[in-house]
Amino acid sequence: MVDIGTLSLIILLAMFALLAIGMPLGFASAFLAVVTLILKFDVDLLFNTFGRGPLSVLAQAVYRQMTNYVLISIPLFIFMAALLERCGIARDMYSSLNVWLARTRGGIAIVTSIMAVIMAAMSGIIGGEVVLLGLIALPQMLRLGYNQNLAIGTICASGSLGTMIPPSIVLIFYGLVTETSIKALFTASFLPGFMLASFFIIYIVVRTRITPSMAPLPEADPDAPEGSEKALMFLGFLARMACWVVGVLIIRALFFTLTGANVPREGEDPILLGMVSDFPYLIGAFAIALATIFFVVGRERTSRGWNMGKGLVAPIVVIGVVLGSIYGGITGITEAAGMGVIAVFVIGLFRREMTFIIVWDSLMRTLKSTGTIIWVTIGAAALAAAYTLAGGPTYVANLITGADLPTMGIILIMMFIFLIMGMFMDWIGIVLLIMPVFLPIVTQLPAEEIGFFASIDARYIPIWFGVVFCMNMQVSFLSPPFGPAAFYLKSVAPPGIELTDIFKGFLPFIALQLCALSVLLMYPPIVTLFL
Repeated sequence: MVDIGTLSLIILLAMFALLAIGMPLGFASAFLAVVTLILKFDVDLLFNTFGRGPLSVLAQAVYRQMTNYVLISIPLFIFMAALLERCGIARDMYSSLNVWLARTRGGIAIVTSIMAVIMAAMSGIIGGEVVLLGLIALPQMLRLGYNQNLAIGTICASGSLGTMIPPSIVLIFYGLVTETSIKALFTASFLPGFMLASFFIIYIVVRTRITPSMAPLPEADPDAPEGSEKALMFLGFLARMACWVVGVLIIRALFFTLTGANVPREGEDPILLGMVSDFPYLIGAFAIALATIFFVVGRERTSRGWNMGKGLVAPIVVIGVVLGSIYGGITGITEAAGMGVIAVFVIGLFRREMTFIIVWDSLMRTLKSTGTIIWVTIGAAALAAAYTLAGGPTYVANLITGADLPTMGIILIMMFIFLIMGMFMDWIGIVLLIMPVFLPIVTQLPAEEIGFFASIDARYIPIWFGVVFCMNMQVSFLSPPFGPAAFYLKSVAPPGIELTDIFKGFLPFIALQLCALSVLLMYPPIVTLFL
């Protein structure tokens, strides 16, 4: 029988050794789970009481993870991302964004970042975004003479925003493992996610202003609108889009009124923008949008602006369906994922781009990706259960708290461990293996001592820690030697671009991610602003 300290060291070294020789994380975790029980409880105890002994704890842990209803949302989101990648929705979105920012210094890199934010809000899948941006944006930037490091860093850093921006699969998994409200996690991650995206865009703008040769301007199109004319067309596009959105909200509020669903009831939250009291505001917004079209912009400019920007309509619809159904209280996470798949499928049919081959290929890619996630989940859940049964979490907690460090010192050590583990291990394994150990420690720390410039309410600590963890995983997607974003981009990059070139382009963006992580650590209330 091995003591828990020695056992912890054996597990850590064995995990790195198994990953180094190429064993998949799921199988390595499952193997170490059995080894942990054998070293701790002896072989006879495992098999003489089969079905009632320590092995049954592993089976229960795996069963509990695999029967969680929210887990179904993950293959649905992957399927939706695969459909989006194969259809022309993303291509048209890029073209529309490029129309408005083509003559801006670094405009194509900015368009790429904005496109990544929109794609992240549609699907929450990281690998697909990097591949798609690599196929669409990288050749365009290199053709126009953009600095290679800037182009590579923009694509991979922006493409990994699906980790932070809802509906993030990382947040879904964290919520499942820690039993934290996924809706609250989505709400809390909005501001940090867009803050990180804004850091990328600000960096691109400043860097290209300082060194214009990094982002040459394309040749001017004599037929393209310029200056105030383009601004008015964009305003017309926004006004027409607002008419459609507010019109749908008015119809929705009418439906709730006719069915009596929006009658105020004690103990129930009012329906967002669906109550009778909301009608004056909705009608006023609709009137302002119409007045903008007819009296400010003009119908002809609005029509031209709509044609230039209509590639943004389909993504906005998908985002509205997925996030609107969640925050509108219509469905849960899983049902919203299913509605998103249907929305993409119907849009593809209307565009006459949804074919049997696209659907079949998307299903096969979903099956492969989901299979990988499921096996990692099974292995990591088994190892986490075995280590817990052996007393590991208590040992680690006593080790950390016994070091007599200040509260933020303990959290910074955890951040360092996350960053190191993220260099070598998949985020799923980190969530399942480390989070059950770290989160109970964090929730026992004094809430008033968390943060440097402000503290956080104790009830929001699990949510804040989840968002901080996701920001750590943002860094891990770019961190050498196994940063997955580099390998995703390498699979579609031109032959002359090597992995060393890709990792070199990451460096400024890793620094920006660490700055964003520092903001979350120094000022935790930024996470709870909308809760």
